[in-house]
Amino acid sequence: MQLLSVTLFGGIFWNYWECHNYSNNKLKQGRIMNFTFSEEQILIKETARKFAVDELQNNAGERDEKQEFPTEEVKKLAELGFMGMMVPEEYNGAGLDTISYVLAMEEISRVDASVGVIMSVNNSLVTWGINEYGNDEQKEKYLKPLASGELLGCFALSEPEAGSDATNQKTTAVRDGDYYILNGTKNWITNGYNADVALVMATTDKTKGAKGISAFIVEKDYPGYLIGKKENKLGIRSSDTVSIAFEDCKVPAANLIGEEGFGFKFAMRTLDGGRIGIAAQALGIAQASLDASIKYSKERKAFGEYISEHQAIQFKLADMATNIQAARLLTLNAAFVKDQVNSFTKQAAMAKLFASKIAVEAALEAIQIHGGYGYIKEYNVERYLRDSKITEIYEGTSEIQRIVIARHLLKD
Repeated sequence: MQLLSVTLFGGIFWNYWECHNYSNNKLKQGRIMNFTFSEEQILIKETARKFAVDELQNNAGERDEKQEFPTEEVKKLAELGFMGMMVPEEYNGAGLDTISYVLAMEEISRVDASVGVIMSVNNSLVTWGINEYGNDEQKEKYLKPLASGELLGCFALSEPEAGSDATNQKTTAVRDGDYYILNGTKNWITNGYNADVALVMATTDKTKGAKGISAFIVEKDYPGYLIGKKENKLGIRSSDTVSIAFEDCKVPAANLIGEEGFGFKFAMRTLDGGRIGIAAQALGIAQASLDASIKYSKERKAFGEYISEHQAIQFKLADMATNIQAARLLTLNAAFVKDQVNSFTKQAAMAKLFASKIAVEAALEAIQIHGGYGYIKEYNVERYLRDSKITEIYEGTSEIQRIVIARHLLKD
């Protein structure tokens, strides 16, 4: 049962009684959410919005066209603390919660989803993973410069034969004294061209399947670390995506995260948080599509009236806004659960599944509202559509999210 009292679109929030797992009319688990955005969270949202408008808006389209990595913009993001948002201050992070991260991610992605995904990978996958599971030495050596923006990170899990089936890792890591020797290829690595550090999953024991996968921190300057060409992508074109090959790459044993065999669990737990980040990215794209549609509908006339006065357009705008707000609540709920409890897998999958779907739908509707103008690059909505589609694919396809959700429902 739910009691919702939504007040502000961007500064909410709600009183919400969330109940789970009824059996024989007995409540097994309940959780109260009763909060308003703090002054700090509102400031973070406003700061992210101002940065996006002032620093990203004017050249987002040009960088997309040229596939130009936003080097200076990422440095400025780091100066604001947005590249290590959930990292404790003792490790050069901002020490913020996941809700703050979601608010910032939406605002950045609302203007430039390419910058959003760069920020998401460094926050959700790289710094969060090392902070949560790395040892003190690894945090001192890698987490501090990654959180401060001195270094940029990437996450290397996918392979030519290991996309949705992440257990099928062909990259190997063989122990050789104080080192591991890595061999294999990783695909679709966001930030891979510009990253200084990669979190790499590799098989240390083929006989154990998923339990034989381990995680390593690998520096790009290690001999045998080879970066492939940048992919020519449909969307998020100013973020770089590459393949990375390892040819007898010598990695210090001290760079093993946790113990041998922990790599698959590490990857899955880290990806849960990554899915919240991608849901927030999708939200930003969807909101941008709605913003553009409202603006255009008030400027464009047809049959002697602004098209905003036509019921057909009003219904489209109403449906877009309703779906976006539903996706926003799912995403903020996932962030809340992540900050409160250990298990947030189902909530993260739900948020990413729905928000990514709404991002694509909102972008399509925005093009329809713009008519022929929506199909040309002079207007941003064609970019929003190109950027939106990847949110249904990376960090777990929509089909994988449905499997994750179903498994959690059936085991309850």
